[in-house]
Amino acid sequence: MNDAAHETSDDAVERVLRSADTRAGIARFGGGDATSIQRDGLDRGPAGDGHDGEQYDREERAALRRVGGLSTELEDVTEVEYRQLRLENVVLIGVYPQGSLEDAENSMRELAALAETAGARVLDGVLQRRPHPDPSTYLGRGKTEELRHIVAALGADTVVADTELAPSQRRALEDAVKVKVIDRTAVILDIFSQHAKSREGKAQVELAQLEYLLPRLRGWGESMSRQAGGQVGGAGAGMGSRGPGETKIELDRRRIHTRMARLRKQIVGMKPAREAKRANRKRNAVPSVAIAGYTNAGKSSLLNRITGAGVLVENALFATLDATVRRNTTADGRVYTIADTVGFVRNLPHQLVEAFRSTLEEVADADLIVHVVDAAHPDPASQIATVRDVIGEVGARDIPELVVFNKADLITAEDRLVLQGLEPNAVFASARTGEGVAEVLEAIGRMLPDPAIEVDLLVPYDRGDIVSTLHETGRVLSTEYVEDGTRIRALASPEQAAQLAEYRASALA
Repeated sequence: MNDAAHETSDDAVERVLRSADTRAGIARFGGGDATSIQRDGLDRGPAGDGHDGEQYDREERAALRRVGGLSTELEDVTEVEYRQLRLENVVLIGVYPQGSLEDAENSMRELAALAETAGARVLDGVLQRRPHPDPSTYLGRGKTEELRHIVAALGADTVVADTELAPSQRRALEDAVKVKVIDRTAVILDIFSQHAKSREGKAQVELAQLEYLLPRLRGWGESMSRQAGGQVGGAGAGMGSRGPGETKIELDRRRIHTRMARLRKQIVGMKPAREAKRANRKRNAVPSVAIAGYTNAGKSSLLNRITGAGVLVENALFATLDATVRRNTTADGRVYTIADTVGFVRNLPHQLVEAFRSTLEEVADADLIVHVVDAAHPDPASQIATVRDVIGEVGARDIPELVVFNKADLITAEDRLVLQGLEPNAVFASARTGEGVAEVLEAIGRMLPDPAIEVDLLVPYDRGDIVSTLHETGRVLSTEYVEDGTRIRALASPEQAAQLAEYRASALA
């Protein structure tokens, strides 16, 4: 096996970046430094000041890290191996048209980070320049043969394509290179299946995986043959065995459809509890804030810094999937909820957007979206565009947005000027050091919707709960204690104003 197979993923990526070769329209990655996982020891884990909580989930997840195996998909050298936790050796492939090499390199670097998060080690990568991917084998006949030699030389056992492959392309490429071939969508689905913790999250991921698998079922030889029926059933099969039978692939498809129907029913059954909580917040006129952003931009770290929620923080893509909602208070005493949502990525599989629509409802129903952007990323503009595209898909494009450039401790003054030109009203912050968090909270308080209706109430002294609620969810203008109760002038929501109509001072006079 080639010595390159023993390198770390970072070393391999840097090696292929240095050895760019664009002859004949093919490049081993190329220049550029786009990445989605912080390198050079800049782990975005807990900073030691306690705002991230105990982080017990980090220890549990680290205990299941994959290790290098003794065999590959090409050659088995051991009969006993814990294959479920085996570290896969992968080769990345991609196709880009003329003039888009930089975007292709950024996407391939991100694919390398996705593969590493899923539990793989990147050995090499190939980029081919051609107007359109080959409809048969994605890379084209000559480059497919070259890829086969690279896989054999490095001892790789998986090829990962930087796009969503058609079922026919995947099958043809697997037949050519003799190892497993997956695409970007499969890698993201695998990460989601590893990181889903809640019952609803697991059901959503399984539904997305089955939707992806359904058109890609494949079998070989007798695994696809018909079940015994008619004369092929043999003597003694008896009644009920006659007929052409059902092929194995038809049976698998039927089972998948049945399982998908059951999962959809389970997810719908979980919806009332979620809607009841949301309706309770709306009835009490509690504004909601949703934290959205690109994966690994620091959304959970920012939530922990603001509320001390203790949400899992890890230097990995899609480290947290389940929405976490916490209560917070503005400087003037108004209560609001703040929710951490699933991260986004370029070319996010459509199945995931549909399956996680219930989670993304937190974004669609929010009064304010805090859009967290990785300030240290080489291409923050593409991150912003990707997140806004997904926000538009869930119908939240008209909701007010506060852009927060996180990881401000990793950028220079020149970088800040460039980012300010990109988003003039953005706030710079660092969830790790606490820089700018006060400005973020001030901006949230300023952008939250103010109660619009002024009410003048005379509240009996035995209804102190009304006064307390107005302080929490409204804006109290003046308070006066008189003989009959508390005379209070406040701004309230239309719902609150209607509920408190009986206590209007003018009506009681």
